[in-house]
Amino acid sequence: MKNKKEKIFISGNEASGEAAIRAGCTFYAGYPITPQNELTAYMSRRMNEEKRTFIQAESEIAAINMVFGASVAGAQCMTSSSSPGISLKQEGVSYLAGCQLPAVIINVMRGGPGLGNIAPSQADYFQATKGGGHGDYYMTVLAPSSVQEMFDLTYEAFDIADKYRNPVMILADGLLGQMMEQIVIKNKRETNDEGRRTKQWILDGCKGRKARSIKSLFLGDGVLEKWNQGLQEKFAKMRKKEIRYETYKTDNAELIVVAYGTCGRIARSLVDELRKNGKKAGLFRPISLWPFPYSELKKLSNKKTKFLVIEMSAGQMVEDVRLAVENDKKVYFHGRMGGEIPDDKDILKIANKILNSR
Repeated sequence: MKNKKEKIFISGNEASGEAAIRAGCTFYAGYPITPQNELTAYMSRRMNEEKRTFIQAESEIAAINMVFGASVAGAQCMTSSSSPGISLKQEGVSYLAGCQLPAVIINVMRGGPGLGNIAPSQADYFQATKGGGHGDYYMTVLAPSSVQEMFDLTYEAFDIADKYRNPVMILADGLLGQMMEQIVIKNKRETNDEGRRTKQWILDGCKGRKARSIKSLFLGDGVLEKWNQGLQEKFAKMRKKEIRYETYKTDNAELIVVAYGTCGRIARSLVDELRKNGKKAGLFRPISLWPFPYSELKKLSNKKTKFLVIEMSAGQMVEDVRLAVENDKKVYFHGRMGGEIPDDKDILKIANKILNSR
């Protein structure tokens, strides 16, 4: 796999794993759960081939804390799971953010709440974007809608995590994790222990230098608030620099469909069908769910424009769309829950009804 333009046929889960390998991941800890098991299995083989560290932990809680320890030592870290497993990791995610430690976290969502089922879902949006753990923190959340983006965004996530010293989440769903597509892969980055130890903040022994400290416990008066102010300044930079989205046929659109992930794929086909029938429709697909592209979506709103949000949930991203548009009456919603995928014929009827209404 040395050719920069090499194409391979691969599943979304495996594409995410190969991206991590090529981005320089040196430490992976995870625990099996459907529908992301192929990712863990792929990493168990590939990390061994690359002579890097793979650990199947005894639990999700153990896995995230292993990632914490490896990140402190300067490793390029990743863990992955699916919805209930990600819930168990939330305390560790808060600790990573509080200690300013980079890590990549993959959530291949399944139906819930509770154990739910193993079908695709998007009901973890709130958990990912609003801070599923305790305290005032955020992490960049990227939502792929193809196997190619599973690769590209995972690869990029390692750079973002290192840039801000903060965890980054790839928020996919069971369908994206399981489907197979042809993708173009990037060359592998050269990595070695000495290169990783050029980071000036890691704990690698203080012989010959001043001791360093990485912690999130601050007990003195005002000390924790000052630390949090610094974190908020970093999050503000992330809000400005890490916004990603896609628009499709939105120039003269009277109906803009807003969807991400698998629903973004469905929405694109919906727009093509509406345009074929002379209806002015377009697609706005957020790729960064946090930071959410509020101002970019608001620019598309005018007196005639209406918005239809499609999600595999009871309605979570729709709240951010309403905040962006600043007019609830213009925002319509269609969602399916419990691992059910929206039907294109149902959505087409809803879209035509909205377009024909006054």
